[in-house]
This record gives sequence, structure tokens and C-alpha cells, in this order.
Amino acid sequence: MFNTPVFEPVDYLMVGHITRDVVPGGFTIGGTASYSARAAQAIGLKVGIVTACEGCSNQEELNGIPVAGLVTDVTTTFENIYTPTGRIQRVHARAPMIDLSMVPDAWRSAPIVHFGPVDNEIDSSLLRAFPDALIGVTPQGWMREFDADGWVHFRDWLEASFILQRSYAAVLSIEDVHNDESYIENYASHVRVLAVTEAAKGARIYWNGDVRRFTPPQMPEVDPVGAGDIFAAAFFTRLYSTRNPWEAGRFATHLASYSVTRRGIQGIPTKEEVQASLNEVIKEN
Repeated sequence: MFNTPVFEPVDYLMVGHITRDVVPGGFTIGGTASYSARAAQAIGLKVGIVTACEGCSNQEELNGIPVAGLVTDVTTTFENIYTPTGRIQRVHARAPMIDLSMVPDAWRSAPIVHFGPVDNEIDSSLLRAFPDALIGVTPQGWMREFDADGWVHFRDWLEASFILQRSYAAVLSIEDVHNDESYIENYASHVRVLAVTEAAKGARIYWNGDVRRFTPPQMPEVDPVGAGDIFAAAFFTRLYSTRNPWEAGRFATHLASYSVTRRGIQGIPTKEEVQASLNEVIKEN
């Protein structure tokens, strides 16, 4: 386990692999766990991350967020390759699975628990361990399988009904399901609130048999990586405080739009951007 001081309770528990992403000239920190945790921290929450990786507890990019879990000699490592027909991915290494034994006792009462797998690393039984929390999931990592050479392929999410029925909300990208609307209809029938992001088009929110679209302000795009994870953290935090998916959708769409103007983890929102996004929600109300 990580050699970390006594853990204090957190408001937002992030579960998932922190990754090492291949970039020109080396590596950078990645994964839903990194981006969503930093975004929740920027919004003002006390955050903790449960993961498995090599040296993750000392990552400067995490800005002091405490990390618990398993220290290994392997960090999940992805390479993103962009082609004229879209992005393809390859995984070069995969860290061990995450289970309940890695979660500090002080974090098991967190009011918001976000499961953000990237490579099928989360034991689905973990969803039963937080009965009083708002459970949010970003399920892209449950929709992936890996061939012998590490190439990432889409797979049917066989555990979807089990996981979604035990969650309060889910956030996924239309690209996660290869633009197949039949998956969206199926998932929306199993979870209370579903948010589907569509890159620069914004997002649509499904709730109580209704669906609404939220369009982001236009921003000069430098790097879209992490925008969906920032959206998810903003959505779950605002949903927890208001229990209003429409308001959470407006806030998350606006806040995530800022992230594309900067590269990588630098796209984490600033205090000014958080306040500006809150002001937009207040104005709409």
C-alpha cells in the first residue's frame, strides 16, 4: 500500500487507474482519475484517489491530492494515435485490479464516489460498498478489451445493467459507444441520470423520461483530452449539491469548455472559470 499519513475524510472519492500516457518526447499523467480528481478539487472539494500505479502518490500534477491503493512496479500506460478516421489506442502496460481493501476506512463514507475505469480495473462489487453515497460512473473502461498486441477494441458492456442500477448517474461520450444510439437508449433505461457528451456539440442529459441538450460556449480548441473527465466531475458535484440534472448539465458543459483551450492537465479549471460557470447557471435560473 502507499506509504501515506493518516487519511482524513474526503468529499469526493475517485476510483480508477492513474495512467502514464505516451506523448512526443516522453510521458504525461493521464486517466479519468487524474483529470476528474483535479477538477473536483478546483471546484472546492476535498478529494482522494484510490488507484494502483508506480509512484503516483508523489505526482506534482495531482496538486497534493492524497492517493491510496497499491504501489506496483507497473503503471497503466496508453498511447493515443490519431488517424483521419479517428483515434485508436494501444495499451503498453496494465496495473493490477482495484478492490475494497485499497480504500481507507476514512474514505468509505465519502458523499460522492466516482468510478472511472480505463482498463476494466475496478471490481464491480465495489459499487455495493458505498450505500449512502451518490455513485457516479464514467464507464468507458468497462467498454474496452485488449488484444495480444495491446490494441484497444470496443466490447459490449455486459455488466451495464448491474452497475447502472446501482449508480445515481453516468457520464459517457457518444464516441465510447461508436455513435450507436441503441446503446444510449439501453443505458438510459437502467440509470436515474445519464449524460452523453458530444465534444464541441455539448451534452444531452436523460432524466425522468426526458432529454435536454446543453450547448457550450465556443472556445478555441487546443487539446480536447480530459474535457469529458472534467465534465463528469463538474456534473457529479453539482448534481450532488442540487439534485437537479439540468442545472448540473449547464454547469458541467460550461466548465468543461474551458479545458480545451489548454494542453493536458493544464486544462484543469481555474477558480475564475468555476465562478464564471456558476454565474452562468445562476443567470439561467
